[in-house]
Amino acid sequence: MHPAVAVGLVFGGCCSNVVFLELLAREFPGCGNIVTFSQFLFIAVEGFIFEADFGRKRPAIPIRNYFIMVAMFFTVSVVNNYALNLNIAMPLHMIFRSGSLIASMALGIIILKKRYSVSKYTSIALVSLGIFTCTFMSAKQVASDSSLNQEDGPQAFLWWLLGIAALTFALLMSARMGIFQETLYQKFGKHSKEALFYNHALPLPGFLLLAPNIYQHAVLFSQSELFQVPVIGLTLPIMWFYLLMNVITQYVCIRGVFILTTECTSLTVTLVVTLRKFVSLIFSILYFQNPFTAWHWLGTAFVFLGTLMYAEVWNSLRLLLARCRGRRRKGE
Repeated sequence: MHPAVAVGLVFGGCCSNVVFLELLAREFPGCGNIVTFSQFLFIAVEGFIFEADFGRKRPAIPIRNYFIMVAMFFTVSVVNNYALNLNIAMPLHMIFRSGSLIASMALGIIILKKRYSVSKYTSIALVSLGIFTCTFMSAKQVASDSSLNQEDGPQAFLWWLLGIAALTFALLMSARMGIFQETLYQKFGKHSKEALFYNHALPLPGFLLLAPNIYQHAVLFSQSELFQVPVIGLTLPIMWFYLLMNVITQYVCIRGVFILTTECTSLTVTLVVTLRKFVSLIFSILYFQNPFTAWHWLGTAFVFLGTLMYAEVWNSLRLLLARCRGRRRKGE
């Protein structure tokens, strides 16, 4: 498949997914579990049919390693979704998760004993500063909003702090999972599609622990207003429609990233994913009218500037310009 198609899948799928997730979270902030379960179930069924060949294909990586990876993956997914129920706004949620470079570098230094260039450390400093700026300004907003009700104010701020702690934990756990996955790929070879299937299929029994919450939100979704799906004319509760679209766009997003990793360099993948996050952030702020001050914009700029610097986009642009000049001179 052409890389341009993969880029289109990433932008179309991931950006649409954020929209439907926010539509769900705005109506029912605690719906993260049913959303995660639906995504896992859909991808697991698709992988069972097309990747595992109905269970007849043996995994290339020993199954015990997948159980370790799955425990990390399941924890990260649930904690990230649950953070939305802890006074964490969607823009801050997206920006905070963009700080995965910080966690990856920190754990790379500690666990893999890696060393980085000055530009890499500078980029991480910019990302850290951006996240700190957005976090601090959001904290002031929460404190200001809660001051209207002195009784609920401290409690709201404590829930917000718990949300920040949850996002931090998920960030570090996600980075640790990345290092573990990198080690597995070095040892057994790259099997991204297989890992995608097992990461979503093996955790499914764990959702039994969340069954009451999932059932509760399924009932609430069924009680939402009816919506007629365009073109096909099917009528169903609007929250189920949002959930269906969220699941489909999540699958498109993940498949797009997978195709991109097989067709392009890691630099291109990093750039596309970073730009996708930026587009999603801008759309979320403008369309849903989320509170965003000039300080938030500055913090956002630091996050994405640092990410692009980490990916060495500037060096690639210099090389590209140098090649263009060289071709022009040859043409002369």
